[in-house]
Amino acid sequence: LTLYEGMQGMLENTFMNVKNRSSTITAELEIPARASGAILSQGGRFGGWSLFMKDGKPAYTYNFLGLSRYTVTAPQALPPGPVTVTLDFAYDGGGAGKGGKATLSVNGKQVAEGRVERTQPNVFSADETADVGLDNQTPVAEGIGIGPETRFTGKINKVTLEVK
Repeated sequence: LTLYEGMQGMLENTFMNVKNRSSTITAELEIPARASGAILSQGGRFGGWSLFMKDGKPAYTYNFLGLSRYTVTAPQALPPGPVTVTLDFAYDGGGAGKGGKATLSVNGKQVAEGRVERTQPNVFSADETADVGLDNQTPVAEGIGIGPETRFTGKINKVTLEVK
């Protein structure tokens, strides 16, 4: 699925299903110094996931039912300019709602990885959406603002979402 900046309000039943499987998000960006904001998010405060930038560092958060958040963050801020940020989620398998490993890469080089202990097996939300360039309703990740405050400060050329 190829997505572009400004695509927002995509309800869960019309968006690619990433639950109970491995997936890869590849974002082709142009970033300013200390870039911030959501790149691609699905869901909200009570469950979902988000690839975003905070203080110039790419990060990924998986929010399990609002009970646990698992976040992987690059250790250093990125310099301004073109960049490709990739998040690879390797699902453990063996049934629904299992965990997996999240690996964050920048321009093809791994910069961080972490464990997501549990995932939501069926539904993130009845009314939260998938959005490119902001997290339009309640935020998945903490500390990036709410609604318009989550708008990405750089340019999103395209985001590709693949399921395996």
